[in-house]
Amino acid sequence: MPVPFIDIKRFEPDFLPAWQAKVAEMSAQAQFVGGPEVARLEQRLAAATGVDHAISCGNGTDAIQLALRAVGVGPGDVVLLPNATFWATFEAVVNVGANPVTVDINPADGALDLDAFTQALNTHAPKAALVVHLYGWGSARLAELRQLCQARGVVLVEDGAQSFGVTYQEQSIYAGAAIATTSFYPAKVLGAAGDGGAVFTSHAGWAEKARQLGNHGRTSHYGYGLVGWNSRMDALQAAFVNLALDHFDARLASRREAAAYYRSKLPALGVSVMPAPADYNENGYCNVCVLPDPAQKAAVEAALKDAGIGFANIYPGAMSEQEGARGVLHAHVGGDCAQTLCASVLNLPLFAYITRAEQDEVMGVLQQAMAAAPI
Repeated sequence: MPVPFIDIKRFEPDFLPAWQAKVAEMSAQAQFVGGPEVARLEQRLAAATGVDHAISCGNGTDAIQLALRAVGVGPGDVVLLPNATFWATFEAVVNVGANPVTVDINPADGALDLDAFTQALNTHAPKAALVVHLYGWGSARLAELRQLCQARGVVLVEDGAQSFGVTYQEQSIYAGAAIATTSFYPAKVLGAAGDGGAVFTSHAGWAEKARQLGNHGRTSHYGYGLVGWNSRMDALQAAFVNLALDHFDARLASRREAAAYYRSKLPALGVSVMPAPADYNENGYCNVCVLPDPAQKAAVEAALKDAGIGFANIYPGAMSEQEGARGVLHAHVGGDCAQTLCASVLNLPLFAYITRAEQDEVMGVLQQAMAAAPI
């Protein structure tokens, strides 16, 4: 039985009829930019994340750039970021004119290594830092990272593109952030019907600036106080995310159940699974198997492919080694744990409403592959 890596078509029975009716209604009223759906979504997002302001925007990459510019990052400033993340984190720093400094990660949770981060603070005097809540949780030392940045006067921007629905110390992971972002790319735990993103903060000044920057820097319809750009979330995307929010609790529970099943079964097959650190309730964005032996990993991937089992490696390359980083990477601090992790990760199928039969099919193929794979 083939099993996809991700299936974003597993809608609830009433979802598509409700969406089709909403599209027809909004089209008849020409509600395409702004309007009640966008306002309602921002209100719901703020309530769900425990912040005062949620600013919707065109995509998750723009959200990072809006957050960086809102807190005052600009040309020549240094920004720290983890060496294991999606490219958007890195390019956002470059696109606002800042100098990126990559920092090595802790292989136990995939997040920034606090010792290397402290060294980077001392050496490079950054204006801001980016921490990434990778894989659907965050750093085991997030509270320390937040406290350290606050003490040093460094703004910590939290890239939460993969962490909507995550709780940390029994509240939304975004609630304790100075400023954070997310993505509504369709494959996310809360996804749109296309691109979308948001900035979360309780800092009124930053919120106002982020909103202004994402709407051409407007002070009035034809008045411009800043040089911004167009990053408005369109009304149809907002409507889709509003409908998705109506079903979010069920989707989140399904993902968490599937992630827990993998964690309970994989160690018996000899597969190391990265757990969410203490104080977190993950959102089931993905599971993280770690197969450090290249030959074993290649054999397992080949077996999964032959059986029609989807898999991925989120993400296969460190930022400091990307071709696009040449000439713009300011420095790297720490070792090469990011490279080791990137080469070792294997992600198995995980999505809302994946069935137990599908997961058992994955486990059966993986069991045979592990038994036959070279060690």
